[in-house]
Amino acid sequence: MHFGQGHGHIENDPSFKGLIVNKGVEQPPSVSPDAAKRFLNRKRPSLTVNQYVDGILAGDITILSRAVTLVESSLPQHQELARDIILACLPHSGKSVRLGITGVPGAGKSTFIEALGIHLINNGSKLAVLAIDPSSERTKGSILGDKTRMEQLSGMKNAYIRPSPSAGSLGGVARKTRETIILCEAAGYDTIFIETVGVGQSETAVHSMVDFFLLLMLAGAGDELQGIKRGIMEMADGIVINKADGQNIQKAQLAQAQYSSALHLFPPTRSGWIPRVETCSALLSTGIENVWDMVLDYVHLVRNNHYFDKNRREQARFWMYESINETLKTSFYKNPVIHEKLKELEDKVKKDELSSFEAARMLLDIYNNK
Repeated sequence: MHFGQGHGHIENDPSFKGLIVNKGVEQPPSVSPDAAKRFLNRKRPSLTVNQYVDGILAGDITILSRAVTLVESSLPQHQELARDIILACLPHSGKSVRLGITGVPGAGKSTFIEALGIHLINNGSKLAVLAIDPSSERTKGSILGDKTRMEQLSGMKNAYIRPSPSAGSLGGVARKTRETIILCEAAGYDTIFIETVGVGQSETAVHSMVDFFLLLMLAGAGDELQGIKRGIMEMADGIVINKADGQNIQKAQLAQAQYSSALHLFPPTRSGWIPRVETCSALLSTGIENVWDMVLDYVHLVRNNHYFDKNRREQARFWMYESINETLKTSFYKNPVIHEKLKELEDKVKKDELSSFEAARMLLDIYNNK
């Protein structure tokens, strides 16, 4: 059967006599245009440096979050404001215990952070959890995803969980995390957890901004000393074997003995501390207290032998040089003349028309206006 053209629906064809389909009512927009306009035009009142600092010192979590957003922003006016806020907060910082946490995939980092965090808050602490993740565009395994898993902790009044800045160079992300630590300490957080999310160099970056570096491991995952870099083992002030529950308890104890033996092969630490190995079950919250006692024992030792302050001063010096390097690198690559010349010289290097060193020298000469 042939239906008439241009009717849209076959039921509107004349051959279907007596059947009428109404056109219907045009759907209204899901959001009122006036409301949308008001929302878009609504601008949060900008705060002065003093208002930011007063809010942070008063522990206002909303103002703290806004200040951290300024730190993470790449807009020059935001960076300038952030610098002034950090400078004003600096005298009020430095009073926390900074704990770096890293671990093998599947070690249960989120559950562990939540269990340890709840233990601390129940004992009167204020806790900030930050992340170092230079590749957080891929949120898999990052605190961006973990925040939903740390549901109980994120709902607690004295906990502040902050996802890491979006993807960028490790140096840039790490610098922003270090500045966020200053703001959190000024806001009265006495314990800061810094979680490494990316792999590789992020552990080194975290190690250079914390007081105690904790390595979370699993038992029963094959050869206990495989799958973790020797360099990370050497950085660890303490190793925690997680998931020590049920049938895994004996495996965890065996792993504890193996790691303790391995740690004795490393050179003595500069702090005078002998790294320890503890077992726990973050899921059942068993052994969590022993883990924190280990951290407190370390802090007590290094405060008494003055390594604590010496290490903080060394870290501040290290980050000064890191900031210089990062700023110079950014300035170099953002230079319009360099940007223009870079591809041309890169092609010549690829074709063996120019050596890598000569190309680099020429670019640096251009940058330095020689």
